[in-house]
Amino acid sequence: MCVKAFGFLSFGHYAAGGSYGAREALQQAVEIGVGADEIGVNGAYFRVHHFAEQAASPIALLSAIAARTSGIEVGTGVIDMRYENPLHLAEEVAALDLLSDQRIAVGISRGSPEPALRGWEAFGYSDPSDAKAANMAREKFDRFLAAVRGHELAPADPAQFGPGVSLRVEPHSVGLDRRIWWGAGSAATAEWAAEKGVNMMSSTLLTEATGAAFADLQREQIERYRTAWRAAGHDWAPRVSVSRSIFPITSDIDDLYFGRRGGGQGDQIGIIDDTRSTFGKTYAGEPDELIEALRGDAAVEAADTVLLTIPSQLGVDYNLHILESFAEHVAPALGWRPNSEGPVQPDPIDGRPGA
Repeated sequence: MCVKAFGFLSFGHYAAGGSYGAREALQQAVEIGVGADEIGVNGAYFRVHHFAEQAASPIALLSAIAARTSGIEVGTGVIDMRYENPLHLAEEVAALDLLSDQRIAVGISRGSPEPALRGWEAFGYSDPSDAKAANMAREKFDRFLAAVRGHELAPADPAQFGPGVSLRVEPHSVGLDRRIWWGAGSAATAEWAAEKGVNMMSSTLLTEATGAAFADLQREQIERYRTAWRAAGHDWAPRVSVSRSIFPITSDIDDLYFGRRGGGQGDQIGIIDDTRSTFGKTYAGEPDELIEALRGDAAVEAADTVLLTIPSQLGVDYNLHILESFAEHVAPALGWRPNSEGPVQPDPIDGRPGA
């Protein structure tokens, strides 16, 4: 397989009350999305966190970008399902899908640790049986998927519809479930996503630390996901994305920010959510060096989409410079196809057509 698409992943950091606040962060996010669309970048994705000075509820932001663009996907990496009403989210995502001409790639997951202690309870949701609320998140995701797929979930008022009638959530966007992704942090959750029949976003970290390189762990995760997809018998081929910190050094300012790292930072092992985890390395170097390094990245080679984590605090111009440098000097050598060539089509799995 090859890297058919790349997008940017923004964490949307800002400083409340400072010179760079939420208003500036949101407006700049839109401008980066618009500029990226003009470059031919395939996706604009945003991390979602709550009770933090960074991007939160994403639908308004994604809608603003979709309204000013024509080719780029708009999406998330990822929405924390613990904080969501599944049917309300299904309504919003369907409306966004219709308004954007089906240009969405909405990633959802249990979510990562948040600043608030059990913050989902402040949003009105609780799971007394599970301190991390992972079970609740999956149950809500099941209900969300049922709504997205047009299942009739509510009994109709018999005075209006007669007896025995049930209603689906509206609006309904046909095929929307093929544009939903699950953010998987382990091989087991990747297999679960395959069974559910949704695309997979492989996280910026894996909740596994076996001593193997991050890219090798991620490659195993992708392979197990595709094996589980085949076993489930779905009649279409899914997409798979991986996230990377990649900085082409093409100018003096690039060298100032990233060149002195000597080729980037290696994989790291740490503890997140009380679990020993592996974090991916940073790639920084001349374009030819990056091409060689990324060709040797086992997970990048296996995925069809790469998400570049961007330093959004450095402003619109510099972030567009990063994306343009990658698009001009690196991505074509990896098999990239700009958004002007149409929606990304994954490679078939056992003869199954793409999404």
